[in-house]
Amino acid sequence: MSSESSSDYIKPFNSSLIPVEGKEGWYRDPDSNAIVNCNQSEYENYMAAYNKRIKKERKMETLQDEVSGLKSDIGEIKNLLKSLLQGDKHDS
Repeated sequence: MSSESSSDYIKPFNSSLIPVEGKEGWYRDPDSNAIVNCNQSEYENYMAAYNKRIKKERKMETLQDEVSGLKSDIGEIKNLLKSLLQGDKHDS
């Protein structure tokens, strides 16, 4: 067994799963032929990386929305300044 403790491996969810030779905690589903990893710490590491990626994507979307809002606000300010300048030209 590797340096990981046996508590890292969860019990396969299906008794018909076949252990993969040379890969502890990995099983083959005989129905779909899929490989199932029953290593708890690897799953937790995967989920932590997944959640970090999702958080980063949400932060990026928020920043993009804020930049779009600022661009819109600047455009409005620019138009107001133009109309103020044009109004001053007509008053003189």
